[in-house]
Amino acid sequence: MRAVFIDGAEQIAVREVPVPEPGDGEVRIRVSRVGICGSDLHYFFEGANGEYVVREPLVPGHELSGVVDEDPRGEFAPGTPVTIHPARFGTEVPGTQGEPHLWPGGSYLGSASTMPHTQGAMADLLVVDRGMVRPLPSGLGVDAAVLAEPLGVALHGASRAGDLAGARVLVSGAGPIGLLAVVAARARGAAHITVSDVLDEPLERARELGADDVVRIGQDELPVEAFDAVLECSGAPVAIGAAGVAARRRGVVVQIGMVPNEPRGVNLAPFISKEIDLRGAFRFRDEIDEAVALLAERPDIARVATHVVPVAEVRDAFELARDSRRSGKVVVSLDDCSD
Repeated sequence: MRAVFIDGAEQIAVREVPVPEPGDGEVRIRVSRVGICGSDLHYFFEGANGEYVVREPLVPGHELSGVVDEDPRGEFAPGTPVTIHPARFGTEVPGTQGEPHLWPGGSYLGSASTMPHTQGAMADLLVVDRGMVRPLPSGLGVDAAVLAEPLGVALHGASRAGDLAGARVLVSGAGPIGLLAVVAARARGAAHITVSDVLDEPLERARELGADDVVRIGQDELPVEAFDAVLECSGAPVAIGAAGVAARRRGVVVQIGMVPNEPRGVNLAPFISKEIDLRGAFRFRDEIDEAVALLAERPDIARVATHVVPVAEVRDAFELARDSRRSGKVVVSLDDCSD
């Protein structure tokens, strides 16, 4: 079978590997679609995602959909369409009761945070713990279900903002997570959603998904003290500072976009003077289940995935995925797979 490997910065190849065999408590998935996310881009273009450096060949990908290939227990029938919760949780520590996504010692598909690395989903076949399997409801296909994981991230970020019913929300950054944050904020009851970005093309995608207003950074003025909550999805230090200016007094800013694990200058003055809460959001706990239901309810969310590229052209897929003028979410297809 085929698997995609990142060997270091700008080194990627499709190679033949042995077929993995599922053990008791595991299920083998025949992968159909794998989304390219920000961490995958960092691994490929930089050889590292923050502090996590590619030290051995890494199979990327944690956003996936496919069908059950083999279940030794026979509980999942072959061909059952599924998506996968990509986390194996670690050990609870004080202050994290009921929040397993924060427990240390866990792992995440397609991550260099562990050694050996936790290999990801960009392969014809993938073996996962059966508790990670999420069967798809009737009417939801694998094309849209590949968005379940990133939508889960956006939903968790919206949850961290607190009660958004009737709220005015700013989504900072209109990349794939920002676009899904628009969906998440609306699902949480936001009354008005503004999206900001430096490019016109992502902002047009945000409008198509239901944004009430858009702000082109560098061209339009970002409203001051206008928002109850800001979902910051870009990870740019200047955008984090701008979020503090845009939020109302005692508003909330949720940092969803990942930032490098190094000192960066951020203007915190408005956070202090307006007593704004700055909250982190890391992956998600179980919001992938809500994401699956929402994708089934709203077929239009699938438009976030703008390109599907065959695995044989995976290098081109990564180049396309980092160009937000041309693309939203870029998805790699393995549907022509063979053992």
